[in-house]
Amino acid sequence: MPIKTMITKGKVPVHVYTDDIEHEAYQQLLNIAQFPFVHHHIAAMPDVHYGKGATVGSVIPCKGAIIPAAVGVDIGCGMNAVRLSINAKELPDNLRAVRLAIEQAIPVGFDMHKTDKARASTVRALSVGLDTIVGKHPKVLKMQNKPYHTWVRQLGTLGGGNHFIELCLDEKDDVWIMLHSGSRGIGNSIGQYFIRLAQHDMQRHVHSLPDKDLAYFSEGAAHFADYIEAVHWAQDYAMANRREMMRLIVEGLKKKLPAFSLTKEAINCHHNYVSIEQHFGEDVYITRKGAIRAGVDELGIIPGSMGAKSFIVRGKGNPDSFCSCSHGAGRRMSRNKARQEFSEADMEAQTVGVECRKDEGVIDEIPGAYKDIDVVMANQSDLVEIVHTLRQVVCVKG
Repeated sequence: MPIKTMITKGKVPVHVYTDDIEHEAYQQLLNIAQFPFVHHHIAAMPDVHYGKGATVGSVIPCKGAIIPAAVGVDIGCGMNAVRLSINAKELPDNLRAVRLAIEQAIPVGFDMHKTDKARASTVRALSVGLDTIVGKHPKVLKMQNKPYHTWVRQLGTLGGGNHFIELCLDEKDDVWIMLHSGSRGIGNSIGQYFIRLAQHDMQRHVHSLPDKDLAYFSEGAAHFADYIEAVHWAQDYAMANRREMMRLIVEGLKKKLPAFSLTKEAINCHHNYVSIEQHFGEDVYITRKGAIRAGVDELGIIPGSMGAKSFIVRGKGNPDSFCSCSHGAGRRMSRNKARQEFSEADMEAQTVGVECRKDEGVIDEIPGAYKDIDVVMANQSDLVEIVHTLRQVVCVKG
């Protein structure tokens, strides 16, 4: 489908791949379109919705500056999926033990492993980069209690909110493991620190911004390079976190499922991150907040909500979207509104056939709180093609 909505009141236009956009998100996109360093245009994905400072589902190309809030505080958040060598008919009839095995292997929410679980080589590599960042910015981990202990033991953990681990079946009933997580507490600390630092650096000008959370670093200014270094470290941490989590899940499931191996069909991709890319004749800093890269033939993962379909996709390299597509269904209501509007009975009804928690603690993640994933996919048919359609049979939430 072509672009559905054009916002033309800023210094650059905003190309929106949906006509289902709330007023607050529309205003956020218009705010960012006022900045003189935004290159060519902004692209808003079909799952676009209101976020902190910058819209979730936005792709923003910047020349000579970068806005930390356009990445967000869950730096490197993204998806990991792998197809297994077993089929649905080999799964046990009751999947509760499978869910419990995953929950036993992977701490969720604010929890962490009781001992170091990550591979030593991964920890060593990450330690070197983090030491450099902390050497320049000693307060960057001020939010972290026992920072080294915490970030090491959170490698291979899920987190909370909309993060999840799922067992899925594709159109041939082949079994997949799919998970969604990011850079955990340390990424949050880094993101919040640099958003505040940008506000401090711009304190004489921040009052003139449309939103103080849109404070930015100009290229060549004191902390621009430091932010780029820190955000890339957090992206590496998030990627490693997903790899470690997948490894631990596979080990746990081998005790509960028939013998299986991993296929070559594996994807690990960010959807909150910074990348240096060339678009419309210029090298730019692309920030994708709630969007994945969908270059020609690049594989990506677009999850639905609990109880809805998810998709493995292949990118078409559409230049107008900056080779991007949506990162999921996108919320249609806030967490508080979902808790007010839905009940445990609604959760039961909307997750029939999925082995998952159905209590009040996860009602904010009920499928009804999200946009229709089929509509989202139809709106981005120019951006990606569907390779596999997955349906959840087990879901573990943070």
